[in-house]
Amino acid sequence: MTLLPTLVLPAPAERRIALHVSPAAERAVRAGHPWLFAEAIRQQSFAGKPGDLAVIFDRKRRFLAVGLYDPHSPIRVRLLQAGEPATIDADWFAARVATAVARRAPLTTTDTTGYRLIHGENDGLPGLVVDRYAQTMVVKLYTTAWLPHLAHVLDGVTAVMPTRRIILRLSRFAQRYPEHLYGLENGQLLAGEPLKEPVIFRENGLRFEVDVIHGQKTGFFLDQRENRARVEELAAGKRVLNLFAYTGGFSLYAARGGANRVISTDLSQPALAAALRNFKHNQDNTAVATCDHEVLVGDAFQVLRQLRETRRNFDMVVIDPPAFAKRQDEVERALTAYGRLARLGLGVLNPGGVLVMASCSGQVSADHFFQTIHQAAVKAGRPLQEIERTGHPLDHPISFPEGAYLKCLYAIA
Repeated sequence: MTLLPTLVLPAPAERRIALHVSPAAERAVRAGHPWLFAEAIRQQSFAGKPGDLAVIFDRKRRFLAVGLYDPHSPIRVRLLQAGEPATIDADWFAARVATAVARRAPLTTTDTTGYRLIHGENDGLPGLVVDRYAQTMVVKLYTTAWLPHLAHVLDGVTAVMPTRRIILRLSRFAQRYPEHLYGLENGQLLAGEPLKEPVIFRENGLRFEVDVIHGQKTGFFLDQRENRARVEELAAGKRVLNLFAYTGGFSLYAARGGANRVISTDLSQPALAAALRNFKHNQDNTAVATCDHEVLVGDAFQVLRQLRETRRNFDMVVIDPPAFAKRQDEVERALTAYGRLARLGLGVLNPGGVLVMASCSGQVSADHFFQTIHQAAVKAGRPLQEIERTGHPLDHPISFPEGAYLKCLYAIA
């Protein structure tokens, strides 16, 4: 599949930037960390452009690593290859993509056509994500440094994955620098057929529609697939409240698992409209068809208070909020918010009910998150009996400490 002829992307520069770095940075690179920060650079051969390849040398002028240079980012170089030199070309990218895709092979036996193909740093392609939704691929760039190399990456993807179209998503940071985007825009079609109808994909046999152009992340929260399946296992005969429901992923799994009643609540009315459509997409399943599903638009904190005031209680409460802490100085406030949500959630949970609570805040450690939830439960007079803790699924691997962000607690209160 070739890029649309109207797209003009820069070719990779032939000249390499030579960098010498601090001793601490040398140690980090040798230990496998995928980032080189701007303040670690001690000497630079010339000022580079986004996407130039930067070669990092140690104090004895020996090769350390090579990566993508971004003069605008505090992560000045995202490392592609460390230890042994390599030619970073189309073949190199194709091999890296093929390795990432092969890692996801077990998912092909689960009636699942929506998952993450490339998980950035953790698959050796830092700052780049590729998500699969059936035959629609969504590429998200977190730095404009990928643009000179994007065609090579996409060639690698389409060589091993059936593809009808490729959609581009850009991070807020990348969108700050339109002068380096070469006319590209968030949500743009890069290759293949224009979208004429919603994209439908399967996850463990359930059908979901996804808005790959405007939806959160790349359109769906693919990282919660295994947690959704666990909720299905626990939902039989229960009344379930799903907070921060988005397009109803947890709700639909709970329904298929035999929940009698499910309430999906979210601040976004369009997201809940999609949740209703997702239930309609699965009416051939008897459990889904017979489940009493209600949507409720509103702020989760307020909704929980209103539900308690009207004495509406549940046998399972699922709380999967957005990232409350994206910077270290937001961690304390995030932990406070998690604690409040836990107390409010327990306020509408029947005795012996199941609390499911997740965090996708990378700045909040798993230990602090779980400790906060337990402390909140004790203060509420509802100490928790843990069922289990979960982390990252197969298609969201972790290769360095900062790559860990997802954690989820299942407990009886």
